[in-house]
Amino acid sequence: MADPQRAHPLSDDSVPPEMEPTVEIEQAGTRLLGDRRRMFTVLAAFVLLIVGVYVLIPKISGVKGSLTKLADPNWAWVAVAVGFNGFSFLAYAALFRGILGGRDDQDLVYKRLDFRASFKITMAGLAATTLFSAAGAGGVALTYWALRKAGMERRRAACRMVAFLVLLYMVYAGALIVFGVLLRTGVFNGEAPLGGTVVPAGLAAIAVLVTCLIALIPGDLERRIERHQDRRWVHRLATGPATVSSGVRTAIAYVRHPRRGAWAVGGALGYWVGMVGILWACFHAYGGGVPFAVVVMGFFVGMVANLAPSPAGGVGTLDAGLIGAFLLYGIPIDTVLPAVLTFRLVGFWLPIIPGVIAYFALRKQVNTWGGDGGTLSYTSESKVTAEAK
Repeated sequence: MADPQRAHPLSDDSVPPEMEPTVEIEQAGTRLLGDRRRMFTVLAAFVLLIVGVYVLIPKISGVKGSLTKLADPNWAWVAVAVGFNGFSFLAYAALFRGILGGRDDQDLVYKRLDFRASFKITMAGLAATTLFSAAGAGGVALTYWALRKAGMERRRAACRMVAFLVLLYMVYAGALIVFGVLLRTGVFNGEAPLGGTVVPAGLAAIAVLVTCLIALIPGDLERRIERHQDRRWVHRLATGPATVSSGVRTAIAYVRHPRRGAWAVGGALGYWVGMVGILWACFHAYGGGVPFAVVVMGFFVGMVANLAPSPAGGVGTLDAGLIGAFLLYGIPIDTVLPAVLTFRLVGFWLPIIPGVIAYFALRKQVNTWGGDGGTLSYTSESKVTAEAK
């Protein structure tokens, strides 16, 4: 049983709303959902950018034969790529359901965020990520907005969002470490340049270490500085680290107790398996010949380009990052270019249409939540940890 003092609830009113660091995210999500004209304008511009990428990149690279090759894939492997894409969306929804939806069957939020709602939020969030912002900020804003509308209080929603992102990207970092080391040591086949194996694996290990250190920040940091009640900036400064550390501990708790966190851990693994599977199938659609470990490393190294600012969804920057990553591993441009562009089409651009449909369906469902009422108390430890003690 959990220590009552450690599980002491922090009321949503314990910190003035204007001092909550997550208010801006909630407001961004509201603006994102409330402007249909902006969404359609961005969507139209996005389509034009995609056309530009498909037409200009092959000409700029000097590989004129790439467009011809792009028009003649093995459609069976393209169908496999589409199947992997569907699997990745289901896995992402399972991760959402497992972490953000809570684990208590009597929880009002958990009832609202059933798998159907989770899938809508997943599709709409990924569309928002693609259309509105780099590094997933658009999807984070929309997802957080949906959690708040479902009745989850601000502090708990922020904690769950952190846990969601930590678990998802710890799998990302783990893949870089494992495949980077095994590729460099010759366990896996393929070219193993230092900059494509040891360097990304080392940076991923540092990121994991820093994340684990964040978990050591006490969850009751705000209570420890109560003597500074007259200094509002001190409370605001403490709120962010305390919430982030609680989210990290929640993610770790799901890993430590896999029976309780099966949906979350399985969803995180399944999402990346699906994404890598799309790219693997796209390479096979144009003849294959790329070692699997190189596909994995090229994918995760190239996806770092998604952090760079882009007009929409990494158009241009992410494509260039993925292409450059595979060139680093010695894969010919004639093989890389059609596979990467098909991967982007299947994995990112085609899902925009169902994502927009899910966005409008989500708005309707959110409107039905307004009359239920009820919010939830927040604890500095996840239920996974508490119930396991």
